[in-house]
Amino acid sequence: MPTLAGLLALALGSGVNLYATALTLGLSARFGWISGLPPELGVLGHPLLLTLAGTLYAVEFIADKVPFITPVWDAIHTFIRPLGAALLASQAAAELDPVVRVAAVLLSGSVALAAHSGKMGARLAAHSVPDPVTHSAISIAEDFGVVSVLVLAWQHPLIALPVLIVVLLGLALLLRVFYRAIKGHFVRIRGWFLRAQGRPDVV
Repeated sequence: MPTLAGLLALALGSGVNLYATALTLGLSARFGWISGLPPELGVLGHPLLLTLAGTLYAVEFIADKVPFITPVWDAIHTFIRPLGAALLASQAAAELDPVVRVAAVLLSGSVALAAHSGKMGARLAAHSVPDPVTHSAISIAEDFGVVSVLVLAWQHPLIALPVLIVVLLGLALLLRVFYRAIKGHFVRIRGWFLRAQGRPDVV
């Protein structure tokens, strides 16, 4: 159960903010902030990787708070976040049976993709209120949630597991929001394109 809780937390965190996840795990491995981390994740505490994760997190921290930059940044990370989650899961599960390790990689990549999609859906819906303060508050809440989930998963896995399952169910609902938001944006873009062609009567 500790392993499952840790992998789910790692995948969810990576899907929302890969660099915050890597930075949190790296600092925790280096300074012992979280007990019970797989020793294989200790490589994230290397100064080079900490510097890289910190720099990328700083870039994302800024990009994630500008209303019309956020969707572009998220679109770029559609493949980066699930891949990063899969790589971290592979490292965390290095000592497990090879079959279990492959399953962990597949599960983590899928959960990270779901988390990323849910985040994109929520952010696209939030663009109906293009207020930087609102987007900044959402972004800070996401970062706080990532750190909290990681700490909870490895410090109190029996408590974290049901919490993570509830979060996954919530993600399923957010995916519906994502689908509706994307559909609405495509309808608007198609309308603008048709009007540009002089066919405002076509919907």
